[in-house]
Amino acid sequence: MARDWPDARGIWHNNAKNFLVWINEEDHLRIISMETGGNMKIVFERFCQGIEKVEKLIKHQGKKFMWNEHLGFVLTCPSNLGTGLRCGVHVKLVKVSQDERFNDILLKLRLQKRGTGGVDTASTDGTFDISNADRIGFSEVELVQMVIDGVKLLVDMEKKLESGDSIDDMIPK
Repeated sequence: MARDWPDARGIWHNNAKNFLVWINEEDHLRIISMETGGNMKIVFERFCQGIEKVEKLIKHQGKKFMWNEHLGFVLTCPSNLGTGLRCGVHVKLVKVSQDERFNDILLKLRLQKRGTGGVDTASTDGTFDISNADRIGFSEVELVQMVIDGVKLLVDMEKKLESGDSIDDMIPK
C-alpha cells in the first residue's frame, strides 16, 4: 500500500453505479457488485461477468491475479485469503438481534455481522450487514449460498419473533 494518497488510487463505476472497481483502498483491488432489493442472483451474475472482464484487461497487460494452490487468491488483508469474496446483505433484524443466542446463531451459520457503516460499526436501528465469515475453504458459489440460506433463516426467525412465537426449533445445531 502506498502512502501517497490520492496518487495510484481511485474508484471506477458503471453508469448504473452498481458495479465498482476500487484500486488501492484496503486491498490492491476491490470489485463490488451491489443492488437494492435482494436479487442476489443478479448481483452475483454481474460480479462474475465484471470480474471476468477485469481479469481479461489485466491479462491483456501481461499481468494476472496473485493466486496460490494452497491459499487461493492472495490479497493485502490476510482475512481475505482464499476467494476474497465477502457477500453482504443489509437486513433489519430487530427482534432476533436482541435474542441472547444471536451471535451463536451467526457463528453456526458461518456468518458475521456489522453495522451498515462498514467494518467496526454497530447497528443503530437493528439493521445489520450480514456476510459470510469465511473467505477460504469454500467456493464463491458456496459462500453466496451460505449467505442466502442464512439470511432467509434469520428473516424467518425475525417474523416468528414479531408474531410472538418461539424460534427454539429453528436454532441451527
